[in-house]
Amino acid sequence: MHTPIYLDGHSTNPLAPEALEAMSPWWHAQAGNPHSPHLAGMLASQAVENARSDVASLIGSDPQELVFTSGATEANNIAIRGTALAALEAGIERREIVVSTIEHKSVLSSASSLRTAGFRIIETPVDESGVIDISALERLVGDQTLLVSVMAVNNEVGSAQPLADVVRIARAAGALVHVDAAQAVGKLSLDCSDFDFASLSSHKMYGPMGIGGLFVSSAAPVRPLPVLFGGGQETGIRPGTVPTPLVVGFGAAAKVSRTRLGADAAHSRTLSALFLEELLSRQVQFFENVPEPQRVPGSLSLRFPGNDAMSIIERAGSQIAISEGSACTSGQITASHVLTAMGFTPQQASETVRLYFGRYNSAADAAEAAVVLSEIVGR
Repeated sequence: MHTPIYLDGHSTNPLAPEALEAMSPWWHAQAGNPHSPHLAGMLASQAVENARSDVASLIGSDPQELVFTSGATEANNIAIRGTALAALEAGIERREIVVSTIEHKSVLSSASSLRTAGFRIIETPVDESGVIDISALERLVGDQTLLVSVMAVNNEVGSAQPLADVVRIARAAGALVHVDAAQAVGKLSLDCSDFDFASLSSHKMYGPMGIGGLFVSSAAPVRPLPVLFGGGQETGIRPGTVPTPLVVGFGAAAKVSRTRLGADAAHSRTLSALFLEELLSRQVQFFENVPEPQRVPGSLSLRFPGNDAMSIIERAGSQIAISEGSACTSGQITASHVLTAMGFTPQQASETVRLYFGRYNSAADAAEAAVVLSEIVGR
């Protein structure tokens, strides 16, 4: 059976061979609870700490500032809910949390859940390219703002955000900064030491699913409270037994990514350009929702007028794996909240598909994907 060409890298990326190899012995022969005092536990603990150092090196942090979680969704919940609850406990009177309209649902839902605790949630708009409106952000962030949460790269359209401006505005108001960096780490050079909190995802950077992390700056004036309760692991922020094999795979993927950031970006950019050229040569009508300078290399959000995205995806399913909107909201009939925030009509949103050309895609993949899509859209 033909294996579909995988172009859904915003949802998850293939597992790096180095990560798979590093994980292998920790499933059985070297299995041990890293929190146990016996030899097997100590060996596992050392492997976990080595991985912590490798991930920290990728994001420019101290290893002790990295808390392992089940993924970026959990990290976002801790960063937002945990920080807000910690602020309440500390008697901090700021009651506003500012997010952008195109944040991941785990950020928007975490923030919204705090309304019952007396917080006001303010959403700042984006432009037609999915980039946050900095002038609007400046107006919305003030002396009542506790936290500003803005993603580094959007998970649906690939738009990269002006984080330096976000940090500048938040700091001027005395607000904390959280960055959902799940779609950026391993794809773009990112120094998390500029932030108070940053969420990470292993499977977005060629590591295993089920593991992620939260950067918690040692300089942050507020330390998040846990949102789960248990044995106090991970410096009390995230309880539960740390899954050694997954953490080791995460670390191995981070180590590879650190040496390949430039090469991977150039490769991804080349393949996406090749794909678009091939579509144009076949006279396929499409619109790029986010121009090349504003998007992460390899990412494409394309609208095919007159073609339903779900129909395209279903017809392409046996040949190429692509997505419509956010994978986390698949099955919903309503239009993508990201595309709607960018000014798309429901019809335009329904005509949009997303693709990502990553490290393990080839020029042949790009060319074949263009052929498949041109035939489907042509029909």
